[in-house]
Amino acid sequence: MEINKSKELFSRAQKTIPGGVNSPVRAFRSVGGTPLFIKKAKDSYLYDADGNKYIDYIASWGPMILGHAHEEVTRAIQERAALSTSYGAPTELEIEMAELITGMVPNVDMIRMVNSGTEACMSAVRLARGFTGKNKVIKFEGHYHGHADAFLVKAGSGLATLSIQNVPGITSGVSQDTLTAPFNNLPAVEELVKKYPGEIAAIIVEPVAGNMGCVPPEKGFLESLRTICDREKIILIFDEVMTGFRLAPGGAQEKLGIRADLVTYGKVIGGGLPVGAFGGRREIMEHIAPLGKVYQAGTLSGNPIAMIAGITTLKILKENPSIYRELDEKTSHLHEGLDIVLKKKNIPCVINRVGSMISLHFTNHPVKDFETASLASMEKFNQFFHGMLEQGIYLPPSAYESWFLNNALSTRDLDETIDAAQFALG
Repeated sequence: MEINKSKELFSRAQKTIPGGVNSPVRAFRSVGGTPLFIKKAKDSYLYDADGNKYIDYIASWGPMILGHAHEEVTRAIQERAALSTSYGAPTELEIEMAELITGMVPNVDMIRMVNSGTEACMSAVRLARGFTGKNKVIKFEGHYHGHADAFLVKAGSGLATLSIQNVPGITSGVSQDTLTAPFNNLPAVEELVKKYPGEIAAIIVEPVAGNMGCVPPEKGFLESLRTICDREKIILIFDEVMTGFRLAPGGAQEKLGIRADLVTYGKVIGGGLPVGAFGGRREIMEHIAPLGKVYQAGTLSGNPIAMIAGITTLKILKENPSIYRELDEKTSHLHEGLDIVLKKKNIPCVINRVGSMISLHFTNHPVKDFETASLASMEKFNQFFHGMLEQGIYLPPSAYESWFLNNALSTRDLDETIDAAQFALG
């Protein structure tokens, strides 16, 4: 495939944009080569600036669960945009969004809209601290909750991709209040709780990790976190920016049967537009200003264009629950096909999957946390990534990112992807 236009655009971008990209993982630093500049997308396909067509397994990092340029969603956006793109005042759409979310998700009584997943997680932690009067937070190695200072301690996603261990600009005070433990390691959590009695405000966790590849929770792990939080009066925060409305109508809470005290959202609830939200039990959420003293604000929060895109997407998912079964079946088909190819070629690889999230780890060992994810062969992944890209398959440009399937993918798309893997793996 020729990517001359993408090369020209990347060269031009580097003169005015740090690294030529507005989010680090887009830069292809870990896999090498030139990032593709996308011109348009439709259904399950992306089209780059040179006119090349790709089957998409990023889905804009999750939100395009229905496929790109879905007719109902784009029509709703166009109609609403004609009424103005922003007011800075309340709209009925914000109420409708809140009613949809609280009606679909277990254990969420109230919701506050924000503008990104980072903002949602940052606000949820602040609320947990304000509610409990405690300062320390436990997060898990390799879990990425956005780029707020408190979350950049042993984070996954772009930091892992770029091998950034310590982030300049993060004060020692912030670092001291952020405690880390390996994912799926309950004794490590118990040790931290014992070491800092009465000091821990929250445990924040991706219920299904997506920022070190897709890594599911081991049986009993989340249940035990819930028990610890109940016992120690700690707020349990589920970061469902990725899993919310993707794994089930009620997200990971519904699919895994675990209740959280606070939940953060993004991705799907914006229908592809920049949106985030955090919500939870009424007694906690009522501590947010203007009801309480925990301050959080956003001039463009609840933007009407973002709200109508999210509302339309959520309504489609709510009215068509079979979409989740279809996505599971498609992801299973891809999983089984890739597994057959890998075994035929005798290539050591672990495939992790939960619902429509999936990732390949080129290793002999089970991948259950950041350490085991880091043992996988980056060289083999990079070879696989470029081999697939050459054949028109667009994967996340990092071994530390989950793939996200969209429901516009056809069986033919999936079979083409499986066939492409045979060549990409040599």
